[in-house]
Amino acid sequence: MEDMADNKKKIGDLSVFPLSFGGNVFGWTANEAESFKVLDAFVEAGGNFIDTADVYSAWVPGNQGGESETILGNWFASRGNRSDIVLATKVGAGVPEPRGLTSSAIKSGIEESLQRLRTDYIDLYYTHYDDPSVPVEEIITTLDELVREGKVREIAASNVSAERLEAQLTFSAQENLARYVALQPHYNLVSRDTFEGELADVAARHGLATLPYYALASGFLTGKYRPGTTVDSPRSTGAAKYLETERGQKVLAALDDVAANHGTQPATVALAWLLAQPTVVAPIASASRVDQLPALLASVDLKLTQPELDLLTSASA
Repeated sequence: MEDMADNKKKIGDLSVFPLSFGGNVFGWTANEAESFKVLDAFVEAGGNFIDTADVYSAWVPGNQGGESETILGNWFASRGNRSDIVLATKVGAGVPEPRGLTSSAIKSGIEESLQRLRTDYIDLYYTHYDDPSVPVEEIITTLDELVREGKVREIAASNVSAERLEAQLTFSAQENLARYVALQPHYNLVSRDTFEGELADVAARHGLATLPYYALASGFLTGKYRPGTTVDSPRSTGAAKYLETERGQKVLAALDDVAANHGTQPATVALAWLLAQPTVVAPIASASRVDQLPALLASVDLKLTQPELDLLTSASA
């Protein structure tokens, strides 16, 4: 894989590769040995941005949550490369009950994450799901404390309403406290209304970097899910539902057309479309095997023409 190390973008004071590797697969579809191989290959190709959460991968029978962070912590310790990586993790989710975003919940959450990740700081710390029961003042004040203590470099939000996001940004500005520099929404070619509109407007108005999750719609936008095919994957149910929609069919057809133009894969095109959208800095995508990485990495250098972007945007409307 070619070296793409110079192709960096800014998120606050962080310099990141324009593709974030999704750590939800660690401890789920990739065991520790497989995770190490994929992580090594990602870094070798110039990648430096890794996304995880304290709750990954609690949905796997027998797991408690924290498995992904533990694997990453072991990898950092084995490779001695923590300072080379921009590490994002999250707080607020939980199984079976959400942790929430009270001050005590955030403070206990960061300590547990730091221990599992075997590090003394998080580069980008997200509120994973908003907790409307907690005032925005309490959330921001607590996150600001973590920044001042050196435990967190930058803060960000995910799964939050435009109204609450605006309120938190306003409070940060009024009180001169740490402010969100990024937003992680559900956003892809078959799920645009989960971001576009009011939430996108807030991100643009405040200069937030957008880092879409489900960037490949649980694998649907890789093109491997087709009518009449069966895919052996834990994500197949989530991905296959898009086949039943007219939009899903139109998007696949458009992806095939554009991919053929460039001699590349549908996944590459789907990620490149996201990268061309306003405020998007680095889509989040994951791979359980090294051979899945090239199609993801190629998106960083794929420049779609305006007619190609228009075709994809129209198909996904």
